[in-house]
Amino acid sequence: MASPAKAFGEAPWKDSELLECAMVVPETTDTATFTFRAPSGAWFDYKPGQFITLDLPVPGGNVQRTYTISSSPSRPLSISVTIKAQPGSTGGRWMLDHLKPGMQIKAYGPSGIFHNQCQTGKKYLFISAGSGITPVMSMTTWAWDSGEMPDIVFVHAARTPSDLIFRQRLEGMADRVPGLQLHFTVEQQDPFQSWHGYRGRLNQIMLGIMASDYLEREVYCCGPEPFMQAVRDMLVALGYDMENYHQESFGAPVRTEAEAPVLDDVVPDESVSAEIVFAASGITAKCNETDTVLAVARANGLNIPSGCTFGLCGTCKIKKNSGEVHMVHNGGISDEDIEDGYILACCSHPMGAISVEV
Repeated sequence: MASPAKAFGEAPWKDSELLECAMVVPETTDTATFTFRAPSGAWFDYKPGQFITLDLPVPGGNVQRTYTISSSPSRPLSISVTIKAQPGSTGGRWMLDHLKPGMQIKAYGPSGIFHNQCQTGKKYLFISAGSGITPVMSMTTWAWDSGEMPDIVFVHAARTPSDLIFRQRLEGMADRVPGLQLHFTVEQQDPFQSWHGYRGRLNQIMLGIMASDYLEREVYCCGPEPFMQAVRDMLVALGYDMENYHQESFGAPVRTEAEAPVLDDVVPDESVSAEIVFAASGITAKCNETDTVLAVARANGLNIPSGCTFGLCGTCKIKKNSGEVHMVHNGGISDEDIEDGYILACCSHPMGAISVEV
């Protein structure tokens, strides 16, 4: 019997060779997976989570766009990218409208530092939103194909259930191994279809329920920057060791460590002093950045109505007159209220001097 290398090519694919589109598979109403093969039969070697750059012949001249590989190197005869239509997209829109089986395009790579090859005995927490699911799908498929029982908690957020990319494929894997735990959350359900999963934006409470041992897991996160910022804020607030956190934006994949952005997140520091002016009461209180507005108010004899004390119920909503706070809430306040200057006292930390209407 011929070896795989003899049957399917002598060497891995190099980006000096055109890729040929072999198959286009719809995933959702605005998302499709494009599978490519090398005409020579060369096989594909890359790390789960990496990306390739495609040279796309759009009207007006070729453009180069990077796309995370959604297939796994454990299946080396082809390579796939999964494209979701984005507002203002040029390359992705052209692919969805015009790229068909048999067409050949130039590609470069693979490359990128957001990758892993799931190691036996390691525990992972994959968190993604929208088409940010593609690199963690590659990692999950790699783990599935390894033949070892994985230990993965897979958390994915989408707008509606019908927008959940790879849902059936993931459920098929999770149905057969207990080591893959799936958790989906959506902002709203589809009309006339029941939904029994989580609803609303991912928050600390959901995360604690989905992965109670999150402190022990290596986190890989991908999605829009506001989503990843919210995840980082949640993990920091929960006491997670951010040395074990890895992320990749599907908007701008990073090729080298030198290109990786510095994550300069706000982290309240107990050694840094702050001040809260309770304007309506005429009280000014000194405190630290790690103190909440609610705790400082109570320590100074002021009563701010409160309920849950972890940013869910919204009872402690108050108006902030000036200054900046660091607030990590769990859905108890709307974006509109935040824009209008309101905060939740129970989960807001003063960053310097602030004034509140209490």
